[in-house]
Amino acid sequence: MGIAREAERNGWDGIFLWDHMIRPAGDPQEIADPWILLSAVAAATTRIRLGPMVTPLARRRPQKVARETVTLDHLSHGRLLLGVGLGVDGGGELARFGECTDETERAAVLDEALDLLFALWSGEEVTHSGHHFVAQGVRFLPTPVQAPRIPVWGATMGDRAREGPIRRAARLDGVFPVRVGVDRFRRIVEEVRELRGSLEGYDIAAEVPPDAGGVALDELVDAGATWIVRSFPARTARADVERLAGRPPAPR
Repeated sequence: MGIAREAERNGWDGIFLWDHMIRPAGDPQEIADPWILLSAVAAATTRIRLGPMVTPLARRRPQKVARETVTLDHLSHGRLLLGVGLGVDGGGELARFGECTDETERAAVLDEALDLLFALWSGEEVTHSGHHFVAQGVRFLPTPVQAPRIPVWGATMGDRAREGPIRRAARLDGVFPVRVGVDRFRRIVEEVRELRGSLEGYDIAAEVPPDAGGVALDELVDAGATWIVRSFPARTARADVERLAGRPPAPR
């Protein structure tokens, strides 16, 4: 947890972890569970935001995610950010476990899972009978520390990001475009603005390489980014992550 403590000490605002089961051949195969690691991060820090970026809800049970997220929100005293998306089948992490690989079906599962997750977070009695999930007269307590709910960011993928993920993100609390150029990032921000009517109180996370700076960051901030997320490749050496966490974020 030294990286998380060092990042907090040096003024970083968040630390986020991928949520994967396995990785493609050629990537490191040693993977830790993100939820257990995030709990350790929460216990080792006091200010920095934390969360999975992103959790593919289509391969998770909403009731389990509801318990995990609320527990982590309490453990961190209201610092959790939940990233959600369809997930990918890199390395066969869906297909090799018999999970759904059809993106249209996974999108439907994700949308229903979000509806049920939000209902369970409410603390009210929930009865839900959908195509993918059932809840019969259940009530989950405690409710999250954060109100009206734990912030949720919706991921979009690639320069050809489809309308569905953007519309989903627009009804959440933030958008996290992954693997997009500046022009596409700018268009996604404008699409979200049109769908919501306003970006007030809304998070827009821009993914950049660890060494990005200068003009590249200025363009993203000017396009509407509220977060600059420095994303490390899977093959990054620990020392490289420690080096970045060990110095303050570069000023604009």
